[in-house]
Amino acid sequence: MSQAALPSTIAAAVDHELVIKKSRFLAHLAPVSSVAEADAVVARVRKGSWDARHHCVALVVGPHAEQQRSTDDGEPSGTAGVPMLEVLRHRAVTDVVAVVTRYFGGVLLGAGGLVRAYSSAVSETLDRARVVRRQVLTEVMLEVPHADAGRLDNVLREWAAQHGAVLGGTEYGAAARFTLLVPPDAVARLADDVAAATAGALVPRPGASRVVDVPA
Repeated sequence: MSQAALPSTIAAAVDHELVIKKSRFLAHLAPVSSVAEADAVVARVRKGSWDARHHCVALVVGPHAEQQRSTDDGEPSGTAGVPMLEVLRHRAVTDVVAVVTRYFGGVLLGAGGLVRAYSSAVSETLDRARVVRRQVLTEVMLEVPHADAGRLDNVLREWAAQHGAVLGGTEYGAAARFTLLVPPDAVARLADDVAAATAGALVPRPGASRVVDVPA
């Protein structure tokens, strides 16, 4: 996987309303893991606001934002879906669907006004969302004798905080098994530091790398 910075996502759905020249713009952003899931979100919004004139959509899906779609849903071409999508692109988020429902207020906004309204609706809603950073991390396992588990827990917790790693859960069987998610370029350093902390008695076992949501 590429070590380049990955797009972020959002932790939970968020809603926001704008009123511009009597038109109501109801924006709904939701985290999704597929285009099908995004379509289901859009369907729910349409059903909930069945009497609205427009339900414009932009979505970005995939670890590297590979899939992108937008629709103007009856607004003049290029005035809704594309501006909404541009906000998601500019803010570098993925696995997100944005639906902006418009209740027409009787005053025409013009093409420029619509672009500003739809893009502002998504941007201001995204400002209210909790953004989750993503990173490619390598899973590393370390088996520790029970007698040393408490000391190693402290060592690994401090190491993770200093090296951008995440200390996961601990399993207790014949030995205590620690799981860490480590930046790929820090795996060798972990092995060296564990060796130093245990006089060479313990050796971490690297596993697969995967995309992980990490606290922002």
